[in-house]
Amino acid sequence: MPRKPRFYVAEMPVHVVQRGNNKQAIFFDDADYKAYLKWLREAAEKYDCAIHAYVLMTNHVHILVTPKDTDGISRMMQYVGRRYVPYINQSYGRSGTLWEGRYKSSLIDAESYFLACSRYIEMNPVRADMVKHPSDYLWSSYACNAEGKADNIVQPHALYTALGDSDGVRREAYQALFQAHVDDKELADIRASWQTGTPLGNDRFREEIEAVLGKKVGYHKRGRPAKNDKEE
Repeated sequence: MPRKPRFYVAEMPVHVVQRGNNKQAIFFDDADYKAYLKWLREAAEKYDCAIHAYVLMTNHVHILVTPKDTDGISRMMQYVGRRYVPYINQSYGRSGTLWEGRYKSSLIDAESYFLACSRYIEMNPVRADMVKHPSDYLWSSYACNAEGKADNIVQPHALYTALGDSDGVRREAYQALFQAHVDDKELADIRASWQTGTPLGNDRFREEIEAVLGKKVGYHKRGRPAKNDKEE
């Protein structure tokens, strides 16, 4: 079966997800998380990708990123993979693949879904019952976006900056997003988009993407989130 092509547009945010093979662990020690983040930062800088949110889970990662050009994200992920996989194999005496095939991704209608997607990413450890609050999880961008902790990976998106006239006001507004009720349909739409590689937005947004790309991008079946996938 031919691979489904990925669709990227310069300066348009993308939700990237990469999982461990058969949902097995890809991080085993604090040093592994630190190594991944080091190479992710290097790759983002090298290929002009602005990372706005991320979370490193035990067996998968989520990244919200805006590329400067259409090749940036692919090159960024290749850069990280070519360093992280050998590092893990050498560190733990293993061999073979680490990832479950290619990473998955979806274009994001920023005006409608950027902040929702950022919240979705940083709430992952809470949905997985790993912590009670996203601030309790070490390996995500929440501490930077919501609490102002220095993070040399994160670059604020214009929609984040527009949350307030000062850093403190923006952080308070961002924290408030995590106190609001999240509809099951929103979770389902975000999850279905990255799983199928289709743009996250309404029909008009998808039509605009198709016009820019000059090709059909497909649609996903919408519905309630699967109970056994709450952590993704």
